[in-house]
Amino acid sequence: MQKFIVTGGSRLRGELQLQGSKNSALPIMAAAILPDGECLIKNCPGLTDVYSAARILNCLGCKCIFSDNTVTTDSSALSSSEIPDELMREMRSSIVFMGAVLGRMKECTVSIPGGCELGPRPIDMHLSSMQKMGIDIRETGGRIICRTRSGRPKGAKITLNFPSVGATENIILCAVLAQGETVINNAAREPEICDLCGFLRSCGADIIGDGESRIIINGKDKLHGCEYSVMPDRIAGATYLSMAAAAGGELILKNACVAESEPFLSILEQTGCTLNTGENKIYIRSGGRLRAVRDRIRTMPHPGFPTDAQAVLMAALSLAEGTSVFEENIFDCRYRHTDALVKMGADIQVMGKIAVVKGVSRLHGANVEATDLRGGAAMLAAALAAEGTSEISRIYHIDRGYEKIEEAVRLLGGDMKRVQ
Repeated sequence: MQKFIVTGGSRLRGELQLQGSKNSALPIMAAAILPDGECLIKNCPGLTDVYSAARILNCLGCKCIFSDNTVTTDSSALSSSEIPDELMREMRSSIVFMGAVLGRMKECTVSIPGGCELGPRPIDMHLSSMQKMGIDIRETGGRIICRTRSGRPKGAKITLNFPSVGATENIILCAVLAQGETVINNAAREPEICDLCGFLRSCGADIIGDGESRIIINGKDKLHGCEYSVMPDRIAGATYLSMAAAAGGELILKNACVAESEPFLSILEQTGCTLNTGENKIYIRSGGRLRAVRDRIRTMPHPGFPTDAQAVLMAALSLAEGTSVFEENIFDCRYRHTDALVKMGADIQVMGKIAVVKGVSRLHGANVEATDLRGGAAMLAAALAAEGTSEISRIYHIDRGYEKIEEAVRLLGGDMKRVQ
């Protein structure tokens, strides 16, 4: 099993081209089922989750090829509406294929998705929304069988009790080929939702309101293929900025989504780091000890502080002067990385959804296991700032979201390698 060996103490300096967004690429790949023809999706990151999505597409009969950060799809010979259990369990976001397959094939068979263990991530909102669109759903033997009652899915007015990203994506994917108008109230507002809608509009879909809490979709009879480029990954950007803040040094992130990263940048700036932004660029300089963040850091749906950036910022703040307080409001089990940080010398107390981080003057290397994608990235950030050498195992979690992360760190002067 592969591991990362990280020796801390080196300041990070240099420029880094930010990868394409994982959280955009996956729903956009699912959406490639909908047009009857070819799509060229550029700036896709080379990640295990992207490879899993490609396998799902090929299994459904949608020809999919990944090469040089470009996904080429051809859905003209789509032949199946069933996703095998073993493919569903490879990643959490596999459930987003349900809406796309229903929209195109009028039926779909899936199972509960796998991926990181972040506590319950119920799909009740997905299923109830599909039912409102005229889909009959039954569960048998761990499989979820969905079929339209007659003809195409029907447009509907749907109000979500929480602005779920996955549920919003599934409704949009089902609605673009549905009969009539679909209205989503309390929709998720994440930038990746806007990116998905941008792709679908390039295919001929009629969508307005994305980025706001009310999205309106007028169903079309048919969509066409297109060429599209995936947005930059704001969470990968937050990770590399947190690494630079923790280890010290100077970093320029190129191909960055500046406006979309503002909820994170506004908090990071409070640590005393120098931050400057330009057109598609973010500059950070970290010198001396960080300052704790005075206000409670609450994870919230966009435009609030992103839950995916909580762990990596916590790693940096474990070395800050003073006490920072996190409040996790999205996932029940998003503090699983704290045990590893404590093993490395951090002072963190977890009480339910609250984590109190008392900054220490130094961290030390340790042997730790990645607990999930972002938790594993937090351990890397801590290891780069620690004294001595750390060994991080179960790095398949990290590979789900970061493209060649060890090469990126070495490019910035960090001491990190992948070993068997």
